Amino acid sequence: MSEQSGNPGGAARTRLGVLKTYKLFAGGKFPRSESGRVYEVTDTRGNWLANAPLASRKDARDAVVAARKAFGPWSGATAYNRGQVLYRIAEMLEGRREQFAAEVAAAEGLSKTKAAARVDAAVDRWVWYAGWSDKIAQVAGGANPVAGPYFNLSTPEPTGVVAVLAPQESSLLGLVSVLAPVIVSGNTAVVVASERAPLPALSLAEVLATSDLPGGVVNVLSGRTAEIAAPLAAHQDVNAIDLAGADADLAGELEVAAADNLKRVLRPEAGGSAASSWSADPGVKRMLAFVETKTVWHPVGV
Repeated sequence: MSEQSGNPGGAARTRLGVLKTYKLFAGGKFPRSESGRVYEVTDTRGNWLANAPLASRKDARDAVVAARKAFGPWSGATAYNRGQVLYRIAEMLEGRREQFAAEVAAAEGLSKTKAAARVDAAVDRWVWYAGWSDKIAQVAGGANPVAGPYFNLSTPEPTGVVAVLAPQESSLLGLVSVLAPVIVSGNTAVVVASERAPLPALSLAEVLATSDLPGGVVNVLSGRTAEIAAPLAAHQDVNAIDLAGADADLAGELEVAAADNLKRVLRPEAGGSAASSWSADPGVKRMLAFVETKTVWHPVGV
């Protein structure tokens, strides 16, 4: 049957596009918000792009449960294996380059060329962090000189479940810059996507779901940053929080809440998380912010 069937005038029928339904990502699955709420996402000119799920406090708690369940197997995997998994994610990001470039262009008001460059930088950064998986111990660990017949060895270990507030203005490159260093060392993450531009983060979740990354290692929530971040900062089973996507006032409130169970807190840099800061070359600071040092004493055999 032709497209023109049922059209008396014989004119070509205009095709309706298939609108994408974005969902949360938790435990390797794509649930809708338990509240059933959504909010409108627009581009920099105010044009409607999509409806994104508006995560609730319960969604945040469910994501923490999924992250805790995944922590044991992920932290217990070999560093080589984690590096291979992260590299596979970079491969899949590269394969969906055009989609991400279009989403970044709409989210950040960039030209196609500049948006593609941002996506390329995000992929390259993911590969860079993947390469660090079996090298962190060499930088952060070592043998310590002690008096007595002992070997004294210090090694870095993952902190646990980390809440990550993604940068507000850098929808993909900034997100990769705060997420990859958290999971490469064996932590699991609950990510709060940029409130204004969550679509690249929600699309990244689709990449993670179809890669080799175990379910629950990364969980992605979208919605009001302050609303979702508050229960995460106060959650007793969250071990650390990255405040990259919080303004100064919110960061102060979350830091107070995080103190209740002595969470590790990485505050945003002075002046806020401006998009320009994410274009700088990465370093080991964010990786080392979410590792603990384990020191082992071992007697020297005679």
